Amino acid sequence: MKDADSIKKTMPSSKPPSLTVFQNPFEEFESFQCQKQEIPLDRMVQTAEAVMDQIRLGYEKLLEEEAKELVWMVQYNTIIKAYEVAEKYVKEIDYSAEDIEDFCFALENTQKIPYLIPGPAGIYISALCNYAKEEEIALKLSELKTEINLIGFRLPKGKRLTVEGDTGDFTGIGLEGGEMIVEGNAKNWTGAGMRSGKILVKKNIGLHTGEWMMGGEIYVGGRIRGIGNIVEGKVYEREKLVYPGKARYPNLYY
Repeated sequence: MKDADSIKKTMPSSKPPSLTVFQNPFEEFESFQCQKQEIPLDRMVQTAEAVMDQIRLGYEKLLEEEAKELVWMVQYNTIIKAYEVAEKYVKEIDYSAEDIEDFCFALENTQKIPYLIPGPAGIYISALCNYAKEEEIALKLSELKTEINLIGFRLPKGKRLTVEGDTGDFTGIGLEGGEMIVEGNAKNWTGAGMRSGKILVKKNIGLHTGEWMMGGEIYVGGRIRGIGNIVEGKVYEREKLVYPGKARYPNLYY
């Protein structure tokens, strides 16, 4: 038999096992200060908003100077005056064709722009298009409830403006060699006073088409309600030359 001492030696110790202390491997980084990184997308959004604010401010300035001219849209001299005001503000802005489209959408879909007046809005958009860096400009106006007048005013040679949707009166007036495409309908006085270039309206067009046009070509995929007093130029309806040619549209609309 084992004696008491030997039995005691074989029994497990009643002392609690010693605890192992683990060191936090991230402890040395506690004093590390993480530098906040600016996300490039955030910076892009801020830049786009700043550009839009500048464009909006220019439009508001135009409204302030032209709001008192209640009949300015039907007077060519006052249209020119309004365009010169728009030019002054547009030339100071660094913008892109996408910014023009965003401005068109914002006209009816933001609280930042107080109100939409078809004439001044069209003059201002025309100035933006004429001074844009891009040669190809596309505007989606199909979602607007209001048809914009004077889109394409003085569109210069080398520019192509495509409008998705319908346009109002005075579309492409005073065109100066550019190419304008309206994928919907256009109203009255389209191409009035244009000097050169092309206007294509894929659907129907209104009265006084080509009034006092000095050159260029107007193509209409649908029907023409009435041709104006044309000095020089060509007008096509459904690929058929209707001016110059036998008068199918006598001036009964004036």
